[in-house]
Amino acid sequence: MEKIGELIRSLRKAEKLSQQALAQQYGMSRATISGIENNTISEIGLRKVEAILNGFGYELAAIPRASRRPTLDTLRKVNFHG
Repeated sequence: MEKIGELIRSLRKAEKLSQQALAQQYGMSRATISGIENNTISEIGLRKVEAILNGFGYELAAIPRASRRPTLDTLRKVNFHG
């Protein structure tokens, strides 16, 4: 989420938009935009973040990490069967 906030801040600044202007555009408060950008908001709906990113021509996507740690279930299966 931290990287998304940084991206939104850089896109907003590139468009010379204030936090207030961006907030009004998406029906949010300036404090919400600030919280997203600074990763200080406790909970933010993905739809809000997605709407902002879409407005800047970006798409929100989930991509698997290159090196994933095994889950506890995976480790148990390996230990019991292998």
